[in-house]
Amino acid sequence: MSYPATIEKLIQELTKLPGIGRRSAERIVFHLLNNASKDDISLLSQRLSELKDKVRLCGRCHNLSEQEECPICVNPGRDRSILCVVERPNDVTSIERTGTFNGLYHVLLGAIAPLEGKGPADLKMDSLVNRIQQENIREVIIATDSDTEGETTALYLTKLLKPLEVNITRIGLGLPVGSNLEYADSATLSKALESRRAI
Repeated sequence: MSYPATIEKLIQELTKLPGIGRRSAERIVFHLLNNASKDDISLLSQRLSELKDKVRLCGRCHNLSEQEECPICVNPGRDRSILCVVERPNDVTSIERTGTFNGLYHVLLGAIAPLEGKGPADLKMDSLVNRIQQENIREVIIATDSDTEGETTALYLTKLLKPLEVNITRIGLGLPVGSNLEYADSATLSKALESRRAI
């Protein structure tokens, strides 16, 4: 027996989201159908629309923001001499949860992945170099993932940034090889930041 077309269409849309298979999509649909009021669904729809309308990339670091620059970039209490380079905006959130880093960030919006056709030109590396040259950055912490793409990106960044005479470090202990920052707990990320090493 198949579901009515309206339910089936929504299930199909939900399965396009990462981590949501058909069974999970069915549970979500039936939760909305049985437990959510019309107002709840309307509010959810509004929030989804706002997501695309209001959220943009920070003009300086490429983190998510609702303003021209994100709250981290405009915060005068941050150490503006240290820059932590990450792959994705959610990596910023993961590091911020540790409460141990008080510098600024630069989000590359990906990693070098030749098999996916993604090279250095597809990442925010030019703006990284410009920031280091213009913002008096003394240390760059490379906090890319410890998988193949992240390590390749870290190696490329090291070669790119060495001539700029900036102290380059790499997050160290705590992150298992092949893992992603977004899945690491706060204690592990704190340890990785504390044990960063020169490269």
